[in-house]
Amino acid sequence: MHIQPNIQTLDSLPRPEDGPKRRVYDNVADMIADPENPTPMVRLSARSRPTPGFDIFVKLERSNPFGSIKDRTALYLLRGTPLRDDQVLTEPTAGNTGIALAALANAQGTSIELALPDGTPEEKKALLRFLGAELLEVEDELCPLFPTEGARGVVKSLVESVAFNGRYVSPNQYENELNVEAHYRTTGPEIWNQTEGKIDYFFAAFGTCGTITGVGKYLKERKPDIKIIGIEPASRQHKLSGIKKISNLPPEHRPKILDYSLIDDIIAVEDNQAFEAGVQLARTEGLMVGPTTGACLHAAKLVGAQTSGVAVVISPDDATKYVSAYAEYLANR
Repeated sequence: MHIQPNIQTLDSLPRPEDGPKRRVYDNVADMIADPENPTPMVRLSARSRPTPGFDIFVKLERSNPFGSIKDRTALYLLRGTPLRDDQVLTEPTAGNTGIALAALANAQGTSIELALPDGTPEEKKALLRFLGAELLEVEDELCPLFPTEGARGVVKSLVESVAFNGRYVSPNQYENELNVEAHYRTTGPEIWNQTEGKIDYFFAAFGTCGTITGVGKYLKERKPDIKIIGIEPASRQHKLSGIKKISNLPPEHRPKILDYSLIDDIIAVEDNQAFEAGVQLARTEGLMVGPTTGACLHAAKLVGAQTSGVAVVISPDDATKYVSAYAEYLANR
């Protein structure tokens, strides 16, 4: 018996209004999370919770198309930065924002040059080279005093130099309010909806401070007694890419977009505590996260050992960008 194959064109398939969303996109930028298409959250099992009464949910931002929470930031920054065809996008980055900007720039045909600390994980550098971004590696701490040091200083000179005649344009994620808006309009509402408003604690690392400010503002507007906990490295000399130490900074060096009034507590985490928490999460829950997530989870467990409630931990990316760093940690364990 001859069976006629069932051949359908794309237009003949069920339309979104006829059933579940097809998740077919016209542009890679449309894949970036928003409240209608949120990144997932996973509730940790009893093995990973400090007490039975303290629930921890991990929000997995690796589900964004370029693998990190910075996809949201990059989309807002790029949409808010007018560029002529003859101009080059440039930005200082610890890796994730640069990866997202490079991918989005490629999708719209924009040239990009990025400045990053030479201590940036090799996996991130490899991804940026894969995307074709021109890299300016700078002898720079992962946690420099800003805004004129290291990678930020290099980009500032490119943008302001008369010699380049306006060739370089930087959205400046460290001072651009669009960084905050991205999380106020997307990450914050997603967390509120996913927890049905039952969230008591929110944990996020200090980086550019767009995430903690945007999400913190949104959540505080809806639940003023929620606790917003910021995570920083224990010292400025550390191996946690993308995290910044903000305690005891003089006023002129404080992050411009951080709203300190939103922060209820700051917890400092040692490198080994962050890496160990990341390793244990993989081995107990199967969640492969980066050391920044490990730092936030370590802090959440400290808080949870003394109280009850519902906590959400931001997981900015995954373990694949830190394989060599994890390997070094495990070898020296």
